[in-house]
Amino acid sequence: MTGLLHDTKAMFRDTGFLKKTLMIAFPVAMQGMLNTVVNLVDNLMIGSLGSTAIASVGLANKVFFVFTLLVFGVNSGSGILAAQYWGSGDVKSIRKTLGVALTLAVSASFLFMVPAFLKPELMMRIFTTSRDSIQMGAAYLAVVAFSYPCTAVTNTYVAMLRAVNRVKEPVVISCVAILVNICFNYILIFGRLGAPAMGVAGAALATLIARVVEVTAILGVVYLGKTPLACRLGQMFRWSGGFLRKFFVTALPVICNEFIWGLGTTIYSMAYGRMGDEAVAAITIATTIQDIVVVLFQGLSAATAVILGNEMGAGKLKRAETYARNFFLLQFLVTVATALFCVGMRWNFIALYQPGISDEVAVAVSRCLIVFGLFMPFKMFNYVNVVGVLRSGGDTAMCLFIDTSGVWFIGIPLAFIGGLVLKQPIHIVYAMVMLEEVYKAVIGYIRYRQKKWLKNLTV
Repeated sequence: MTGLLHDTKAMFRDTGFLKKTLMIAFPVAMQGMLNTVVNLVDNLMIGSLGSTAIASVGLANKVFFVFTLLVFGVNSGSGILAAQYWGSGDVKSIRKTLGVALTLAVSASFLFMVPAFLKPELMMRIFTTSRDSIQMGAAYLAVVAFSYPCTAVTNTYVAMLRAVNRVKEPVVISCVAILVNICFNYILIFGRLGAPAMGVAGAALATLIARVVEVTAILGVVYLGKTPLACRLGQMFRWSGGFLRKFFVTALPVICNEFIWGLGTTIYSMAYGRMGDEAVAAITIATTIQDIVVVLFQGLSAATAVILGNEMGAGKLKRAETYARNFFLLQFLVTVATALFCVGMRWNFIALYQPGISDEVAVAVSRCLIVFGLFMPFKMFNYVNVVGVLRSGGDTAMCLFIDTSGVWFIGIPLAFIGGLVLKQPIHIVYAMVMLEEVYKAVIGYIRYRQKKWLKNLTV
């Protein structure tokens, strides 16, 4: 306990560390918060159409969820290299990294867009057997699929801007895109200002319009603002064999990690979808509310990856080790505060959805949020450790093992056993699934202590 207090005091005395962390974590968290707010508004507007509408859009967005995780894997792996290249002052390699990341992310967007547009009902049948949910979700999916390439380009540039410590502009752009999304949601879902009432298809069209505005603005910032990412195509797409080998040795495990993990967590939805529309509605609402606090840890893990990457790229390994310990202390303190907030305020958030949802759904959401609060210390440690600390030094193969083994060997079997075999209520099934976070925390902590992540990748 004495050592913990000493480390905490030392961290708060290190104003340079706290300033750098706040400069990166706060804008990233704000951007995530804004996206969460627009998801919350989407759910509230769609929720007025009933529980089936919430369930159908929630399940349709699982396709987008897997796609964005694949893109996140590309950008997370790319960001590791870009942050270390920025620490060593190698801008040319950052631009080449951007080129590879764009190629992979945009290619992935078309792999998901084409089947989502051509066979939306087939995609929906993967997640649910409810005919109403399939029909409504397919109408949403066929339109929103066209936003995927825009998302791929936007997210790639945002990740690279973070690596070079440009984090404010994406937040402003997100604000604009969110306002566009909310306005068009109101107009197109309910048929205001002379537009037809399109329901869930209107929500999808609003999302598409917002993504087009967002990608246009981010490219304008990059090139008109003359950021380090502004360059000719030849500077992005002229790669040597040695560069590609370094990229894929570092990034490929992260890409596989996010895709396989995302596919696994999507299979949870297959189990939830067979428990009925009310169970899906409850977990969808609970997840949206949880995201309000999770964004803080997304920001913290992003700051961890960038700051540790910069330090290790500059050869300052001892300082990187100290900073990693500081990030875990911050994570613990924020977890305690946010867990109390999430559980204590749960009925205030649930009240926003009423009377659109039944009392049974509301109670199920409440219980899911209590489960989330109990497992938060493990889940948030994993955010900072896996996405931030271990990946920052290129220990991506171990991250792949930790994440995928937790989902596929623990989470998925327990989801189907709890939901379809034991016929437990949704909050019990959710608690069983969350046991994977305990496993990952134990394995991840052991790996952190081994210090195999502590290395300079630019050498």
